[in-house]
Amino acid sequence: MLDGMTRPKDPVGPGLAALAGLLADDTRAGFLLALLDGRAWTAGELARQGGVAPSTASEHLGKLVAGGLLTEERQGRHRYVRLAGAGVAQLVEDLAAQVAPGAAERPRTLREVGTGSAMARGRTCYDHLAGRLGIALTDALTGRGLLRQDTGFALTDAGLRWFEAAGITLERTGRRPLTRACLDWTERRPHLAGTAGAALCRHALDARWCVRIGSDRAVKVTPDGERAFADLLGIEATALR
Repeated sequence: MLDGMTRPKDPVGPGLAALAGLLADDTRAGFLLALLDGRAWTAGELARQGGVAPSTASEHLGKLVAGGLLTEERQGRHRYVRLAGAGVAQLVEDLAAQVAPGAAERPRTLREVGTGSAMARGRTCYDHLAGRLGIALTDALTGRGLLRQDTGFALTDAGLRWFEAAGITLERTGRRPLTRACLDWTERRPHLAGTAGAALCRHALDARWCVRIGSDRAVKVTPDGERAFADLLGIEATALR
């Protein structure tokens, strides 16, 4: 019997501490944020992104793979890494959203200012759209009665028909939820994630409604995309620029 002074240790504690230790490093955190674009990166690409030596990048990536946050695959001499799944992406994005506004280091160059502005305007958050673009799409779906936010994110029957009419296939297999609210770390409001968010993002990129900007997560809406979003959701072009 416990004497009131000693309690058994929670078995989850050591694992949680180990996970926190993996995230408590600027370089590793930067790698995880870069990989939120959903693509596979080489160690060399991440080294250049993080401004560290290739050997340093490899050491950090080895820890992230061993900790279950990344998976790796090899093609010939190249080693690629990506986030281990949507759950890891959600964890990283949710933690990023907890960083106080203005706590990040101020941009030092015009290029950094431009990159930050582009990311805030529109970006991919693992496999769905975020930033002002993601919020605009979420608001439009909600305003038209296609998405409910009052009792958690859920597509209405009209919303399901809208996806079908737009030619966007919703793969409802596996354990991933059809819809999920993801707190946007620049807008401080939830945008659409889950299977529906991923399908909308994939379709927007495949149809060239949106295109990626450089090697970062930033995306921009094309003229075709402006017309499509106006026709399908009534979003004004000015809200997408």
